[in-house]
Amino acid sequence: MLASASVGFVGFVRRHPIVSAAVIVLALTFGLVTASAVAVWNAAHTDDARRIDHVDAILVLGAAQYNGTPSPVLEERLNHAKVLLDQGRAPVIVTLGSNEPGDRTTEAQAGKDYLVAQGVPADAVVAEPAGNSTWESLRAAASYMHDHGMGSAFLVSDPWHNLRIKRMAGDLGITPYASATSHAAARSSGTRLSGYVRETFAYLFYRLFGGH
Repeated sequence: MLASASVGFVGFVRRHPIVSAAVIVLALTFGLVTASAVAVWNAAHTDDARRIDHVDAILVLGAAQYNGTPSPVLEERLNHAKVLLDQGRAPVIVTLGSNEPGDRTTEAQAGKDYLVAQGVPADAVVAEPAGNSTWESLRAAASYMHDHGMGSAFLVSDPWHNLRIKRMAGDLGITPYASATSHAAARSSGTRLSGYVRETFAYLFYRLFGGH
């Protein structure tokens, strides 16, 4: 019975070109989304710092700050960057991120101030506060790196961002290596799943439309 129903459906599709085209589009879309989701998952579970000993800079992607105090998400990223610096994996940390209207400081400056307060030498941290999106922040970082003869970087963010930020950084001329925080910002499985789903579509959007 199932076999006959399947044959009937195939015959229906063949007799209706519009339906056939729609089925093909849906199948391709599903395949693309599935492949992207798998790629995002795999990248999230890969720490490039395990195979790369040294880079030119450590880039910390911005997250919320409250009057100069990093949010728990940003603090996790900064702490991870400090570990990499303390291990001698790079000579400098570059903190990224601008501010929201009404903020008295930027994510980048809050990040630098936090690291200096944690004992990181001030001349080992550079704040690049330009950009209100991931693309704009990485573009500012790329400009700084190119101006200072730097080519490679560890990118520090949350795990599910790894694939997209590596793609963006590579498109901007940086040799990118992702080293995400060991503790994701999302603590519950439901929130983590939401993060992966959201990032899958963000990655697809970037691949289709770029960072502009």
